[in-house]
Amino acid sequence: MLPDAFLTRPVAHRGLHNSASGVPENSRAAVRAAIERGYGIEIDLQLTADDQAVVFHDYELDRLASVPGLVREEPLEALSHLRLLGSDQTVPSFVEVLSIVDGQVPLLVELKDEDGALGDNVGPLERAVAQALTGYAGPVAVMSFNPHSVFALQSLAPDVPRGLVTSAFEPMFWDAPAERLEALARIEDFDRIGASFVSHSHRNLNAPAIADLKARDVPILCWTVRSEEEEAVARQIADNVTFEGYFPATRA
Repeated sequence: MLPDAFLTRPVAHRGLHNSASGVPENSRAAVRAAIERGYGIEIDLQLTADDQAVVFHDYELDRLASVPGLVREEPLEALSHLRLLGSDQTVPSFVEVLSIVDGQVPLLVELKDEDGALGDNVGPLERAVAQALTGYAGPVAVMSFNPHSVFALQSLAPDVPRGLVTSAFEPMFWDAPAERLEALARIEDFDRIGASFVSHSHRNLNAPAIADLKARDVPILCWTVRSEEEEAVARQIADNVTFEGYFPATRA
């Protein structure tokens, strides 16, 4: 089950980042800034060439580090020296971030899709995540858009709460068959993969599948709200928000 801490502390999207202040997304500085304000933290994980989990959102390196290539093509050692744009920060490993957070605030971990089309070609990232989480005592939960990833974690890390990242799965944004996207939008895999929560697009919270889960008292998180006004609308349905660009109030 998802710990209550994930329902009372707003979750900082990719950490409490502010690129204008030299604090990039998914950086050590963004993680520390969120901890200082008592927010939960959402981070993204990609797989390195040597099968390590690294904290980075994109598959490509260019937007965040201004160099060509893919995260998957570089070993952790090389990425650990790669400077993030506009800062003195470098790419952190998942193990490093776990050490920084150390149970102080909830940590919501999204595994990016290794398959590329939300299929079943997964495993190395999930194994790296499970290994890193061994012995971690703080509130932590893992999630992915890809149900196959969540299902793999059911056996690899059975004691860690698992969830699905969900949306309307509009075909223009996904490289997957239309019928698969329709099934994902209906959140059909939820029970089969042992999920205990969803993090759904705040723009699609009126979806019938979300209403069905809410009726079952499934925790509904949402992403990514960027103002108090958006948060107020989202909280009519969602139990908590993932946010960026403002400072939401924590709730008891």
